[in-house]
Amino acid sequence: MSWIRRFRNQFRRERLNREVDEELAAHIDEAVARGRSGEEAQRAFGGALLQRERSRDIRLLPRLDALFADFVFGWRQLKKNRVASAAAILSLALAIGATTAAFRLVDAVLWRNLPVATPERLFFLAITNSGAEDRLPYHDDFDYPTFRQYRQIIGDRADVMLVGMTSRETDFLDSGDEPEPIYRQYVSGNIFGVFGIQPALGRLLTLNDDLKPGAHPVAVLSYDYWTRRFGRDPKAVGKTIHIAKRQYEIVGVAAKGFTGTEPGFVTDVFIPSMMNTQALDAPGWSWFRIWVRPKPGITPEQIRQPLQAALQFEQQARIKTLSSDTPKQAIDAYLSHAVVFFPAASGASEFQRVYRRPLLILGVLVALVLLVACANVGNLLTAQATARAREMALRVSIGAGRGRLIQMVFVESALLAVTASALGTLLAWWSAPFVVSMLAPADDPVRLILDADWRAAGFGVVLTAAVTFLFGLAPALRASSIKPINALKGGEDPHSRRRLMNSLVAAQTAFCVLVLFVAGLFVTTFERLENRPLGFSPKGVLLLETDFSRKQPLVVQMQVAERLRQVPGVEAVGLASWGLLTGNGWTGSVRVPGRAIEVRSPYFLGVSPGFFETMRIGLLGGRDFRPGDGAPHLEGRNQLVGGVGIVNEAFARTYFDGQNPVGRFADVRQGKDVSARMEIVGYVRDAIYRTLREPFQPTVYVPRAEEDGGTFVVRTSGDPLPLAPMLRREISQARSDFHVRSLGPQSDFVRRQMIRERLLATLSMFFAIVALALAAIGLYGVLNYSVVQQRREIGIRLALGARSAHIVRGVTGGIFGMVFLGLAIGLAGGLESVRFVDTLLFGVKMTDLGVVAAPILTLLAAAVLAALPPVIRAVRIDPARTLRSE
Repeated sequence: MSWIRRFRNQFRRERLNREVDEELAAHIDEAVARGRSGEEAQRAFGGALLQRERSRDIRLLPRLDALFADFVFGWRQLKKNRVASAAAILSLALAIGATTAAFRLVDAVLWRNLPVATPERLFFLAITNSGAEDRLPYHDDFDYPTFRQYRQIIGDRADVMLVGMTSRETDFLDSGDEPEPIYRQYVSGNIFGVFGIQPALGRLLTLNDDLKPGAHPVAVLSYDYWTRRFGRDPKAVGKTIHIAKRQYEIVGVAAKGFTGTEPGFVTDVFIPSMMNTQALDAPGWSWFRIWVRPKPGITPEQIRQPLQAALQFEQQARIKTLSSDTPKQAIDAYLSHAVVFFPAASGASEFQRVYRRPLLILGVLVALVLLVACANVGNLLTAQATARAREMALRVSIGAGRGRLIQMVFVESALLAVTASALGTLLAWWSAPFVVSMLAPADDPVRLILDADWRAAGFGVVLTAAVTFLFGLAPALRASSIKPINALKGGEDPHSRRRLMNSLVAAQTAFCVLVLFVAGLFVTTFERLENRPLGFSPKGVLLLETDFSRKQPLVVQMQVAERLRQVPGVEAVGLASWGLLTGNGWTGSVRVPGRAIEVRSPYFLGVSPGFFETMRIGLLGGRDFRPGDGAPHLEGRNQLVGGVGIVNEAFARTYFDGQNPVGRFADVRQGKDVSARMEIVGYVRDAIYRTLREPFQPTVYVPRAEEDGGTFVVRTSGDPLPLAPMLRREISQARSDFHVRSLGPQSDFVRRQMIRERLLATLSMFFAIVALALAAIGLYGVLNYSVVQQRREIGIRLALGARSAHIVRGVTGGIFGMVFLGLAIGLAGGLESVRFVDTLLFGVKMTDLGVVAAPILTLLAAAVLAALPPVIRAVRIDPARTLRSE
């Protein structure tokens, strides 16, 4: 009989049994017809059960049949122990769900390849950083002139592409329907061809669309946006959209699945880079990444070398423009910069760089929680195996082999794991998008592709198998090594089983302490960052980032500000080049006569009169800016024009040894050995400028001049959001050529600075609570098992006059010894882990008493609470009743 037919018979057992019974009855009838008696024929053929078993071995696959029987028996065992099974399934489901959700996030951000041709041959360029001025190990943003230069240098060795950073436009699509925000990305004309992407509709961008500045106002939509906005209407091609007051013709739709090159952002519209006319000849306008794909036979190093040579030539030319007293330390740091290539198979984005380590850390935390859950369930199964010792002994006595027993216990474990995985998958399906919603503000959300695919399915299968092995191996080995004689006599030594359970207690305690320690670090970091003094009051402040159609003098800008002051509910209005904590920054070299130039340049910010009052930055001395004040600058090529400035406390500490600087002078560099004199007319409190993590930096505030844009800073008497639409209208009505690009409360920008820290604190604390609960439940189970096993011994001790303290010590001594061992191991692991998370911490040291003591005290408190019920049960044992029952 073929194995296919035998496999099919596995699913028609009842029919197979009937056929065997019918065949046996036919043979007996035939024997009777030949003259034999019915009893004689029955004895000759054997019993129906015997014939059925023989036939099953022939018509079925014996191993598969045994496996099926084990599944049926295992399911009955789970139903028999409903409470214990439910506890095991829920704890595993929570851990498996968290692990699966973490995998989905890490995969979507870091590991999933772009749906393009040969993604493994794609790279993006970066320049390594070093020195005090630099805040990141590398930067991957470039301006268009640098792209043009690099394309000329390596164009014969690689395909060179320009990929703009995806930006959210507050101008809207206008196709006759309701407008909505869109996400735009400037790209070079060759990107779709190099990526091998085919159009779903119409055509894609080509090199001809990217030859002349502003010559081809065309756009390609992503498939997702085309579906969401146009309902996959083929007539979308040929329509026009308006982005940033510019009209574009839709020429095509990209293939399904391609949503841009930046994980964390989904691009809606792709536009030729030549349409960004402001950036084409603007050195320093670094809003692009440069991607390359080496041509066949060319290695990345062969491309990197000429780019490195070009960078060194540029560095030498740059050094010649520096002031003669520029510190050698700064020059050496600058000369150490180098060109590097990073793989771009999974895309490239700032979101990746910011969240790479946090996501990996969260992955480690959920893995630790999973280990705690596995140790907990392993202890539970080991305790259950005690009650089945006689059953296992009987199975061995009638011929069951060790492998058969291991299979039976493993099948029970697999049922637990599969059921838990099903529930965990549902949890992961909900929790992964929930975590994504925590990564950015609701008005500018992170968008990740979290579709279920073969990667997620494969991970789920591997995880289920790994979990089954982790918590099912020890109970299976223990069950298979049972000695029938000892078990049937009731004389099996319980201490060996308790040693296994105690070891698992030590392991889960160590994992739990490690999770608690890391969670404490992140929670403390978030609290200290949240409570850090800002130097200004963000409450009630609204920032309106505004573009002007052309440069406007300060007097025109202040006229608009004055109109905003007339709006009911507005208390004060000021202007700045950009808002504080928006991520923007401008540094410039300053020299104070009689002092060496500082390695780190101070921040600069252009502000209007009334800015400090609006932001409530305290004035310590001097005065605010007045109409007519100007910043130090260079007019033409030779004429230096002095100006005034206001500095903060950090500037005074750095350049004037903390003395009041009002009335003193500083030189602001305008070029090589060329500086304009600045008189300090004001002295203000320190205020955070760019990020919450950096200390108060020396800052120079200079008067705003003729500008083509800026940010109106409006302080209101209450919640500023209800006034936002009115303020936007007032700006447009005051000046039709003023356009509000974006607006938001200042408090939102403060919260955005802590999104990562809030995420780490929230999730790590959640995992810590789960791990703590699992560890406490596991400890309770082991102690309860210990009391049950020692019930007769405890009864004898109590009958002989033992005190309650001795009973408590005997029950808990060994287990709490394992708890303290786990504490030591976990704490050592936590202290070692600090160096891996150090860059994510703020104001926290591993030597802080609270950070070290909190996980220890928390776990000890949980252990004591978990131990109370079993201990109380032990000291209340009735010796007479216990001994009679024995």
